[in-house]
Parts: sequence; C-alpha cells; structure tokens
Amino acid sequence: MYGSDRAGDDAERTAFRKTEKKYKLYYENSKSTKKKKQPKQVDLSEVLDFKSISESFNQNVELPPGVVHVNCGFDRPIFGLENSPGFYFFPGALTLDEQCTWIRESLTNFPQPPNRTNHNVIYGPISNLFVAAKEGKVFIEEETSDNGLDSEPSASVSNGDSHRWKFYEEDIARSRGKACKTVPASVLLRKLRWSTLGLQFDWSNRNYAVSLPHNKIPNALCQLAKRMAEPAMPIGEEFRPEAAIVNYFGSGDTLGGHLDDMEADWSKPIVSMSFGCKAIFLLGGKSRQDEPLAMFLRSGDVVLMAGEARECFHGWISLPNSFLFHVMVLEFSELELDCKSFYPLLLIQMLQSNLFEKYLAFALFASLNNKQATGVPRIFTDEENAEITPLELRFSDEDDRCFLDYIRTSRININIRQVF
Repeated sequence: MYGSDRAGDDAERTAFRKTEKKYKLYYENSKSTKKKKQPKQVDLSEVLDFKSISESFNQNVELPPGVVHVNCGFDRPIFGLENSPGFYFFPGALTLDEQCTWIRESLTNFPQPPNRTNHNVIYGPISNLFVAAKEGKVFIEEETSDNGLDSEPSASVSNGDSHRWKFYEEDIARSRGKACKTVPASVLLRKLRWSTLGLQFDWSNRNYAVSLPHNKIPNALCQLAKRMAEPAMPIGEEFRPEAAIVNYFGSGDTLGGHLDDMEADWSKPIVSMSFGCKAIFLLGGKSRQDEPLAMFLRSGDVVLMAGEARECFHGWISLPNSFLFHVMVLEFSELELDCKSFYPLLLIQMLQSNLFEKYLAFALFASLNNKQATGVPRIFTDEENAEITPLELRFSDEDDRCFLDYIRTSRININIRQVF
C-alpha cells in the first residue's frame, strides 16, 4: 500500500511529481509580514471535469476524446478512460443524505479505538476526539498517576490505553501552566490524517495485521460499497468489503503519487468515496515517469480502480478555499431588534437563497438596527473552489455547526477494499 517505484531526488524529476507541483497550492511572495499571503493562480483549464462531461452527455450524448460511457444499469452516467482499463468515475454518485451520514461517521465513530489513526504512535488510542474538540477540551500529558489535578477528566474522552494523556477542561490546562505538555483537541482533530476500519493495516510492516482488534465496517457502508463496486466486478462475483482507510485532508494538502498494492487480488476494485471540498485527482501510469491525467473530485463522487488501473500511480491535491468574505458573527445581544421574532424569518431567507442573497440578508439585518455588521458569510469567488453549498445548507442546524466548520475547509476520502 502506498508503494513507489523510485525514491529520493529522482522522484522530484518525474512526470508525476511535476504535475503535482503544477497544481499544488503556492502563495505569492509578500514583502510585508502583516499582509496576508494570497494563493497563486493555478491554470485549471486542462483538468478533466466529469460533472460537466455528465451534463453534456445527458443533453447530447457527446463525450470528449478518450472518455467512454460505461453502460452498467445505474440510474446516472458512469465514465471510464480508453487508456486506463479498470478505472471508473461516478460523478455525483452519492446522495446528499449519504454524504452527510458518512461525514458524521468519519469524524465521530471511525477514529474510535480499537480502530487505529495516525495519532496512535504518539498519543496511543484517543476516544471521542471530535467530542473533545467540540467541547474545547485540552489533551494533557500526565507525568505520574498521582497528577495532582483537582478535576477528574471526562471519561468519554480519555485515552483508553496508557492513560498518560487525558482530556481536561481548558481552565484546568491553563492552571497547569507549562508544567506539562498540552495539546488542544481542536489541533489534534485538524492533524487527524487517517483512520482505519475493518482489518487494520500495519504501516510499519506494510501488511494487514489480521490479529489486531478492530471494529467492523458498518453494514450500511458495506452495502453501499458493494453497490458502487458492481461495474468493476467479474460477472457472478460480489465485492467483499474487508478493510477501509479514511483519509482527512485540509486546504492545500496532498497525497503524493502511490500504489495501493497490498491486497491479494488486484482484479477487485478499490471503492473511493469523496466528501467535502473539491480536489484534484491525478491518475498516472505504471511508472512515475508517465504524465498523469488531472480530474476534479467533488463531494459525492465515487472512483473505482480495478485490474490494470490498480497498477497506476495516483494521488490527490486539495484545492485552496478562496473566499471574498469571512464568516459573519452577529452579536444579537447588542441589537435592539426583537431577534426572537425576526430570526426565524431570517433563517428561512438564508436557507432558500443563494450565497450572495445570504450576504444581503445579513446586511439588511444589520442596517435595520443602524449597526455595522462585523463581517459577512463566506462567499466563494469562482467555480474552482470548494463547491459545498448543498452541504452547508444541510449542516445549517446549530447541532451540526461543528461538522460544517470542519468540512468548509477539509475533505474526506473513504477507500474501501477487499483484502483477500
């Protein structure tokens, strides 16, 4: 898994690496240290857009050179590439409800022990990280069992293995000063890079450790993966979801060119589901010297790689979020308007309008009280950005605010595979 054909300086000169650098996030140099750095403009004109291809195909059955339609009985078009047998792209395959469900699960349940994450090496198993981040807790390293802390840690968010690290309220962390190591839970959440479901992958030995304890892949996710895998499966065979790796990416993150090569049968597909902010997927050839094809990945897209496509190097590049405005914070307590009667009308207007109209609604709200708003909602400046407006509207409830805050600047990939 994540194998490579060459390492070191040679990799920097490969065609795959050059394409990674072409689309990677870089910032303009600024002489002023106070001026916020702006991302450099990236030419995306050569990036394949399967959403546009699907819309064009539905209208006039036309396809660009090298793209083929896969007729497999699905209710929406599925596409392949002439030069990449075993590669399938399902634009918008997942419903909005499915996207919201698996975003929630990826943040709350999938990183739960005994499932492993990238944090295990340093901190050991961490329970309920998302809950701790939502509650503003701080991870504290305890030097001895008699740590002298007056307040008991929350049992629901404590380290269940060595108990050297525990979550405490922020005021407890402040009272400790620099006497012990502390890490805000929100920082740990943002540094979460992967979690594993089903059979656990041993990154040190690069194989599946069947003896390691693990949670099974949820049945609903198994059934979804089986349904998505059908076009790539041999006739009469059913996909068996046995392991999954969940990747978490922030704005501008990348997953370099790699192979998923540790499964026994490469004829079986890897089912890759995308959630959150838009990204660029790079599909290369059997060598890093083969120039990869770039394509957009949006929330709800599904990619299959089976057979020969399993031998191709591939990777992801997350796009930066460029916004015209920042998030608005309205101090309702300072407004003289009766918010209890006005706010429901404002909320309805927000949910039924587009992003620019939301800005106008907030501006109107402020002007009615002769107040100047402290900001305005995020508005994307162009089509190449996150494209998560449906998710923003679905996660608009106060209880879902924590998911919205995360997904506005992040993306999640769930990669499901048959190991044996």
